[in-house]
Amino acid sequence: MGALASTSQDLGMPAIYLHTLAELLHTLGVDERDLILRVGLDPARLNSTDLRVSQAQAAEFVTRAIVESGEPGLGILLARELKLPLHGALGTAVMSSRTLEEALELMTRYLTLRVPHLEVRKQMSGQNAWYSVTCNAELGPILGFVLDAVLFGCVSMGAQLTGTAVPGVRVVRRGQEPGHFHRFRRLISIPVEYGASENALVIPVAQLSLPVRFSNEQLAASSREQCEQALKALEEDSGFACRVRRVIEASHPFPPKLARVASTLFVSERTLKRRLQEEDASFQSLVDQVRLDRARDLLGSTGMNLSQIADALGYADAANFTRAFKRWTGLSPSHYRTRANELLESA
Repeated sequence: MGALASTSQDLGMPAIYLHTLAELLHTLGVDERDLILRVGLDPARLNSTDLRVSQAQAAEFVTRAIVESGEPGLGILLARELKLPLHGALGTAVMSSRTLEEALELMTRYLTLRVPHLEVRKQMSGQNAWYSVTCNAELGPILGFVLDAVLFGCVSMGAQLTGTAVPGVRVVRRGQEPGHFHRFRRLISIPVEYGASENALVIPVAQLSLPVRFSNEQLAASSREQCEQALKALEEDSGFACRVRRVIEASHPFPPKLARVASTLFVSERTLKRRLQEEDASFQSLVDQVRLDRARDLLGSTGMNLSQIADALGYADAANFTRAFKRWTGLSPSHYRTRANELLESA
């Protein structure tokens, strides 16, 4: 049995997946915004291709989503919504591959970028290639959801890449068939077999050479390099301070209280402070880092006035924000905005 996801290495979950799930919940009649806020997340921040949400918050959101939608097959429905561009650099690399086999090899190598704790292993058996998915952490009740989204998402990915359903593909699953699954058989265009010894995508070897219709050699090389860099950065950002920062970045209201962040990460306030100190960090310094990043973004890409930006960053008024920003950068917010606009105009 793997370690609990809440206590093992937390590499975060791409926020865009939660945004996509929230949109799906809306179609099912669930008040998705209320649900997001109750988990302590900022709805406006989830529609980001760069932000990663702590796995603890992602797991809580998914669990509540399943309960409040009353739909145990939510992962299957989500798989149908996962278009390739949502997968960031990995999606681009997969789309620009030459063949289906090359695309699956990329998915095997870089899956951690999109779904931490899952690993894919390729095995050959007769005329078939088996892409087995295993989990190295205890995800509890959301494991079924995650496996549904990944396995059936791969089926959808194959159809997106080749322009049609890949002939002969099937999915095998461990355990007994869930009681709800019969409702989805017509939605799934391939055979699904339960009672297997593993969870896997099974593809005839003959189909692995199918060409990808978006193939682009130059884009493939650059996006693979982005994946390598992202994987290296993700592995380097596995410390406790990074976990705390992820919670701060996605929190609503902002900035979050120390007690709320500690609770989200299942540690005491004292432990949180001690572990940050061990990494030469502090809670306030992390809050200030996030504030500075957001301030630069809001000043450079929006028309919000200083009072609005100050409010968004949790300051009592524009004067307090201005003093803090000048302390961080040596520039007033207005001066920074002017320089940012000049750079954009000259670009």
